[in-house]
Formats: sequence, structure tokens, C-alpha cells
Amino acid sequence: MKLSEIKQLLDNEFKARNSISELCYEKPDPLFVAQKYRDESIALICALFAYGNAHQIVKFLENLDFGLLDESEEKIRHALSPYYYRFQKSEDVTALFIALRRLRDRESLENIFYQGYQKEANLLDGLWALIETIRACSPHKSYGYDFLVGKTPRSLSSAGTYKRYLMYLRWMVRKDRLDMGLWSKIDKKDLLMPLDTHTFHVSRKIGLLQRKSCDMKAAIELTEKLKRFDRRDPTKYDFALYRLGQEKLL
Repeated sequence: MKLSEIKQLLDNEFKARNSISELCYEKPDPLFVAQKYRDESIALICALFAYGNAHQIVKFLENLDFGLLDESEEKIRHALSPYYYRFQKSEDVTALFIALRRLRDRESLENIFYQGYQKEANLLDGLWALIETIRACSPHKSYGYDFLVGKTPRSLSSAGTYKRYLMYLRWMVRKDRLDMGLWSKIDKKDLLMPLDTHTFHVSRKIGLLQRKSCDMKAAIELTEKLKRFDRRDPTKYDFALYRLGQEKLL
């Protein structure tokens, strides 16, 4: 496809998808749950558990008591003892809630992110600062917790897509009928595309992406290509690309 044709396709999809009707039980998405609370900590939990079957993700999230983020750590441990999700045991779910509970008393997630981001307006510097702070707040160690919260990479070459975090940042920074725009200190032009399997394959199929590895370099490459369509807001096309792949429309 020509770039002009791709832009027309994505612009049309963006307009069609930029509707709250896209978030429903028939079209499950973790943002469906996050939108109900419009809280940065709850939204992060929704994003970090956003892997696997979309219906199961929403079902798990709707069973969580997010009010625990304002309760004692003892109550959090007791209440979450029966909860687990795929790679995460109850101890891993509990550790995330406790980390975010501790941070609620100290600093907002936006400010933590901004401290890393502000030096060079580098989204990844902000992301690494956020991950390191969460891990320091609850130094729990397990495979499930490492998978859930992530670690800072040794180099960009070894970095995965960090799709769940980049999706969370899209929710927090952009504001339209889908994304919540709860943060005000980050410029949406600096966001990076949340690259998952659907988005990766669709982007390669229509000629937006040449890189064969689904990693951070591919996310950056795709973002740069989408800046040709909208330099101020390249990630507005994320949901459109995702649905094109998820619904097998191409």
C-alpha cells in the first residue's frame, strides 16, 4: 500500500474507533475497567495485567477490590490471598498492590515518571524511573512479579516492547473519547506505540514496519513512521491498528 492509502485507512479507522462504544463486554479491553475508576494507580494495575485473553483480563480485573489501595497492608494481604492470574501467584498480586499503596502516600505516579522524563523529554527515561521506583517500594522477587512489573533493560537493543506500560502511558497522556488524559506534564508527541502481536503483524502487512523483531526498536520505528501522518499525536492510531488485527479485518 502507498503511504497515502495507509494514512487514509488509519484515519478512517481512528474516526470509527474513537468512541466509548468500543469499550464494552462485547469488545473487552482493560481500558474498559480503567475508565470506570479514572485513577492512575488503578489504571496501571489494569494495564500490567493486560496480557492473555481479553475476556479473561476483564473478568480478573472486575473481581479485584481496588479500594484496597487505601487500606492497610495487612488487609491487602488478607483480601488478596485467593487471587492469582496466569503467571502471577497471590503473593505477586499482593506485592503490586502494596507497592502502589505505599506510593500513594509519597508521590503521584505522574511525578515519578516526570522526574525521569523531564531532563530530555525522553519517554523511556521516565518509564525506567517509574519501574525502578515501583520495584524499590515492594522488593518482592519471583518470576510472576518480574513479568508483571518488568525490569529496566541493560540497553535499548535488549529491550522488549514494554507494550503494557506504553499502553498505560497512552491512556494517561492522550485525551479523547477513549484515552483518559489524567496526566498533564507529558507531551503526547513523545509517546511511543504500544506494540503487541496484533499491531506488529498489521503494521508489517500494510508496510508501516520493516523490522522483523517485535521489540522496542520496532516500536520506535513504527512511531516514527506514524509521525508522518500526525507529528503531534502519532499514537492516536494505536487502537485502530490493534482492532484491525484483533478483528482480522485485513
